[in-house]
Amino acid sequence: MTKKAILFDLDGTLTDSGEGIINCAGLALAHFGLPVPDPDTMRVFVGPPLRDTLMHFGVKVENVEEAMQVFRARYTTVGIFENKPYPGIRELLAKLKEQGHQLYVATSKPETMALTVLDHFDLSRYFDIIAGATLDKSRDTKAGVIAYLKEQTGAMTASVMVGDTAFDVTGAAAHGIPTIGVAWGYGRIEDMKAAGAIAIAQTPEDLFELLQN
Repeated sequence: MTKKAILFDLDGTLTDSGEGIINCAGLALAHFGLPVPDPDTMRVFVGPPLRDTLMHFGVKVENVEEAMQVFRARYTTVGIFENKPYPGIRELLAKLKEQGHQLYVATSKPETMALTVLDHFDLSRYFDIIAGATLDKSRDTKAGVIAYLKEQTGAMTASVMVGDTAFDVTGAAAHGIPTIGVAWGYGRIEDMKAAGAIAIAQTPEDLFELLQN
C-alpha cells in the first residue's frame, strides 16, 4: 500500500462547527443592522474565508475588519466550543495513522483557532502539521495555506485533499492535488463535483476505503 500525504480540511470535514460559526456570523451582521438569514442560508459561512462571506452578505469593505472583530470576540470565547467531531472521524484518523500515512490539516480557519479546536477534542495528536490562515491577509485562502504547508514539508508525494466544499477542491487543484469530497459537511456535493472532486465519500468508513486506492 502506498503511503499518502492526506490533507484534511477542518470545519465541515473533521468537526461540525456550524452552530458556533453561524451564531457568531449572525452577531456580526446584526452589528451593522444587516438582515440575518435563516440558519440554513447561513451554512455558507462554514468553510470559506470569513472576510469574503461577510461581504457577500452585505458588509461593506470598509467595515469588514470590524465585523471580523465582532465575530471573533464571541467565537474565541464561546462559539469555538459550539462544535463537535463528526461520528467516526477519530476512528478514521487512528486507522490512517496506524497505516503510516502522513496526516495534515489545511484549513482557512486561523491557525491558532484550529489548534485550539483540535487540542480541545484531542485530535491534534493524529497530525504531523496543522496549517491554517493568519489573522492578517497574508494567508487566508486554501491554496495559500497549502502552499505554506508545502514549504514546511517539501514535496508531498501521493497527496490527496479531503474537504467538504468546492474551495477545498480548487485550492488543492492549484497545487496539482486531487480532492475527495465528503457528503456530511456544509458544501454542496454538486459544487464539489463541478470543481473536479475525484470522488465523494458518504461516511468516514467510505472515506477510509477510498483512501486505500
